[in-house]
Amino acid sequence: MNELDSYRNNPLDSRQIRTFLMLAQVGSFTKVAKKLSLTQSAVSHAMKALEEDLGCRLLDRVGKKVLLTQAGEQFHERAKKIFSEMVSARSEMNKLVEWGHVRLRLGATAAACEYILPPILREFQKEFPKCHLTINPGNSPDIMESLRNNKIDVGMSWVATPDSNVQFIPLFDDELVFMVSPDHPWAKAGRIKRTEVSHQQYILFNSSTSWNQSQSSSPAFSDYSDIYEQIEKFFNKEKVVIKSVIDVGSVSAIKELVKLGLGITILPAWVAQDALQDKSLVALPLGRRKLRRQWGILYWKERSIAWAEDTFIRLCKERAVEFAARHGLRVHV
Repeated sequence: MNELDSYRNNPLDSRQIRTFLMLAQVGSFTKVAKKLSLTQSAVSHAMKALEEDLGCRLLDRVGKKVLLTQAGEQFHERAKKIFSEMVSARSEMNKLVEWGHVRLRLGATAAACEYILPPILREFQKEFPKCHLTINPGNSPDIMESLRNNKIDVGMSWVATPDSNVQFIPLFDDELVFMVSPDHPWAKAGRIKRTEVSHQQYILFNSSTSWNQSQSSSPAFSDYSDIYEQIEKFFNKEKVVIKSVIDVGSVSAIKELVKLGLGITILPAWVAQDALQDKSLVALPLGRRKLRRQWGILYWKERSIAWAEDTFIRLCKERAVEFAARHGLRVHV
């Protein structure tokens, strides 16, 4: 029997279980009836119904005393556990409706986790200090998959094309640019040479991993391609093929490798603001055409938005204005 089939069976009556446990404790129909504000007949009827449901006798009357049968003793141990779980479930549900006793599961890209979320989460925890917060880093397809499977409540990512089942609240736009070391010929010339683009050593964020995932994922993810596929599509229109790629899973590591002159990368300028300011990295446009992305908040349309989720979204909108202004980005809120 699978789990779904077990739910089709008639469950035990919680009121009958409670009455049985009280009888086992005090050993008197009269006392239990008084405690429950019931007639003695009602208590007797409830126990008879429970015995018929279980198919065995649970109680013996010896004078005015009620004793457990062997089956009753065995059921008593199980009933205590059942009732304890029910009490715990009610307690947990009560905590959920109290101020701050909530859960928020977030999905976000690595860049969002490192550069965007920290100040937002700091403000969020001031309003919900007892919130159980979990953050699941991943790329756009990962976040969409988690939303579909109800593994996260809210996602923060950039998307290429919205999904009809997902609500997307735009926050800001960014632009991907070349980043090179100051000693790179492009940095010294102040411009890129189109004929040299395909011959560079590229250091990209999780390129091969993301590409393999997007190829093996369902067609529903085709509009949520990761950054490597977007870059490849961009250069394909220019009839340029990126040939040599080092796959790195950390934006910070990518920046350090580029500073050392081990290759060039393509990133949004806001993830390297400090390095661009101290001139340890140089940003150059990809060309006349721009490769822009729209960042925002995602959640499943059919799900109701909880208080904590609504607060998080509000804070994201507020901080997006500051973030966009600081980095010269186009804001949507």
